[in-house]
Amino acid sequence: MNYVELIDPIVALAGQAGDAILEVYASDFDVQSKGDESPLTQADLASNRQIVSGLAEMTPDLPVISEETGLPTYGERSKWPTYWLIDPLDGTREFVNRNGEFTVNIALIADGRPVFGVVHVPVQGKTYVGCEGHGAELRADGEQPKPIHVAQNSAQPVRVVGSRSHRGASLDAFIENLGDCDLVPMGSSLKFCVVAEGGADIYPRLGPTSEWDTAAAQAVVEQAGGSVVTLDGKPMKYNQKEDILNPHFMVIGATDHDWLALLPDRE
Repeated sequence: MNYVELIDPIVALAGQAGDAILEVYASDFDVQSKGDESPLTQADLASNRQIVSGLAEMTPDLPVISEETGLPTYGERSKWPTYWLIDPLDGTREFVNRNGEFTVNIALIADGRPVFGVVHVPVQGKTYVGCEGHGAELRADGEQPKPIHVAQNSAQPVRVVGSRSHRGASLDAFIENLGDCDLVPMGSSLKFCVVAEGGADIYPRLGPTSEWDTAAAQAVVEQAGGSVVTLDGKPMKYNQKEDILNPHFMVIGATDHDWLALLPDRE
């Protein structure tokens, strides 16, 4: 499969999903709760319909896993060498709080790796792309695509991006071990993207996430020269087990620190 040929149509599809989200965003929408108590809105469902139907038309032979359509058994999906993994609205809490920090995530997984990813930011009118064989770029409305790359060296003080909605004691301990730093709070997969474009040096995620939360943005980071590693230093992989929860991980831009050594005691 030529992943580069997917860029324009998937960027367009993510934009259409973003438009569907913004229609709801501008309204007096209702918020429901899913089984895990996470919020759900009509925007999640409208975006999901747009993406799933678009992918079915574009790549009818590839299966799709979406946060909003249920998870096939591992026995079934373990047989899939390549599949789409999507989060139609990542950062629903940010959506509900109306701070604009939510995204549309569309990733292509091949042999357990995110080889292609698009992260669209509806409120900002911009889209991050990571594509094996092409690199990473930022597309803003009305502008030419701009290549992006992680920072070569950490800023002084180090810029740490952290979750706006899911901060915890482990992140506080990491920051204490790091010393002087600037913490940039942010929602959704935007945290990955700010590392990918060199706006932050490190993003330690020491709390729960699911595979559809991270796959598209991981492709962007990796194609921008960064890495996403679990706490044993290995690249984070996908579709390796029955559940879809990620282990804790770090999104690394600049490599001039031993970031893993700064983690709190994990015994």
